[in-house]
Amino acid sequence: MFASLLVVAIIGAIAWAGSAVGLGVLFGVVLPYVAVAAFFVGVIWRMVYWAKSPVPFAIPTTGGQERSLDFIKQAKWDCPTTTFGVVRRMFLEVVFFRSLFRNTCADVREFDEVNNGPRTIYFSSKWLWVFSLLFHYCFLLVFIRHFRFFMDPVCPVITWIETIDGIMQVGAPRFFWTGGLLLCALLFLLARRAFNQRLRYISLPNDYFPLFLLIGIVGTGICLRYFDKTDIAQVKVFIMGLVHFAPVSADGINSLFFVHLTLVSVLLLYFPFSKLMHMAGIFFSPTRNLPCNTREVRHVNPWNPPKQFYTYAEYEDAFRDAMADAGLPLEKQPEKAAE
Repeated sequence: MFASLLVVAIIGAIAWAGSAVGLGVLFGVVLPYVAVAAFFVGVIWRMVYWAKSPVPFAIPTTGGQERSLDFIKQAKWDCPTTTFGVVRRMFLEVVFFRSLFRNTCADVREFDEVNNGPRTIYFSSKWLWVFSLLFHYCFLLVFIRHFRFFMDPVCPVITWIETIDGIMQVGAPRFFWTGGLLLCALLFLLARRAFNQRLRYISLPNDYFPLFLLIGIVGTGICLRYFDKTDIAQVKVFIMGLVHFAPVSADGINSLFFVHLTLVSVLLLYFPFSKLMHMAGIFFSPTRNLPCNTREVRHVNPWNPPKQFYTYAEYEDAFRDAMADAGLPLEKQPEKAAE
């Protein structure tokens, strides 16, 4: 965990120091262009690779009774057998995280009066579902809001989202609730890994790194808006120059902005090669995109093309003389031996 935090801190420190000594072009122009190109190339490559990968087994996730006999009720939402049912299940999974909503936790009670000893108990756990949903939708809204820096004039939809997001009119500039809720959701996901002993045991640096990276992005964004403020008009001119492939001078822009931009660029570079690709991978997962009809339709393994079988009679015809010399039993003796 601390190694991931240190890496993110070093990246931010390098961007801060580099922009302060006049390397704004590197961190504000070159790195974003490389990151965006790597992001799109990497995502497309992963998606094409997944699309071309054969599915040797029918392994759709089942959450209820599969369709079988007429008098047995089928769980159509969790075991769909039709294309429409699969689309419906995918929609609920992508939009509402339905499988995560059904999440359960297991715990061991040290002493149970009934069993007079330790006992494993299972209980519903909705907190992960709540904060995961909060994180993804807040991140989406923040991402959409940032499009005001990439277009002129600004789309009315983005203006409407900003109005709803800051409807409470707290502070000046007004407080955007999605930014604060996004930071809270990330801190919960981090605390869940840091303080849950069993989850911490199986966590790897690539589980902590994107969390610290996202916390750094959100934290620097909040600081830029409410605390160490920068000239938003100058930032928009700078970003519009990047959009039109005509970069302008970065002189006068706060160094914290380049830290924020560098962390975003690192996230784009890291995204296609990390677990974050589950955003696209869910659509290619056979556990989700296959119907639960294995009792009705035989799944043919694409890795098993028609094969040319070599019978024992053909094998003996090819090696009969050698087998006879070795004293192996034969169904048919060599012609010379028979004479």
